[in-house]
Amino acid sequence: MKSLKQDAVHIVRSLRARGHQAYLVGGCVRDLLLGREPADYDVSTDATPAQVMKIFPRTYAVGAQFGVILVPVSQSDGDAGSEVVPESVVEVATFRSDVGYSDGRHPDEVRFSKDPREDVERRDFTINGLMLDPENDEVIDFVGGQKDIESGLVRTIGDPAKRFAEDKLRMLRAVRFAARFDYAIDQSTMVAIQSLSADIHQVSNERVRDELTTEPPQHCPRHS
Repeated sequence: MKSLKQDAVHIVRSLRARGHQAYLVGGCVRDLLLGREPADYDVSTDATPAQVMKIFPRTYAVGAQFGVILVPVSQSDGDAGSEVVPESVVEVATFRSDVGYSDGRHPDEVRFSKDPREDVERRDFTINGLMLDPENDEVIDFVGGQKDIESGLVRTIGDPAKRFAEDKLRMLRAVRFAARFDYAIDQSTMVAIQSLSADIHQVSNERVRDELTTEPPQHCPRHS
């Protein structure tokens, strides 16, 4: 049966065949480096949402304003009468920078970019900031994420106070990742969590529930 990873790699190749940059990104790269099977695969590209929708015949533009397009994939072993696995999706997100988080949840403005480094630097933690070129298995690491995986460390990308001010839920996510992987939390990251912990009450109960019960997409504006 065709795997979700193969579908994601096919999407990367399709984007590249049309002249775009494209990589696997985020939690799937982290999990692959840890020898774990990712629950989902995300693709990051310099193609705009309109260009992505033009390349792939079926898409869901549920997060197009944030540069996120869902590309559905149906998986089957190809044999007559075989069972078809329910449709899955690969999230394809345009490189971007985020401008302002006045509600402590969503970016006020999204600016699309051609620079993969700029896209990575607005993400939450270094272990989620890795890109992978599936053609040659080369890891693109702008933020020291590989070292932090090897050291077992949860560390924000850039200033932790800024990262947590952008999205208060990231404080809870840092603790969850530390517990999930048996990692330590970087000292400056922990200091910021302790200083800003009271702000977690600004997060809705529904978002807290989702954070504790599901693996969040790494580039979705609600979870990055």
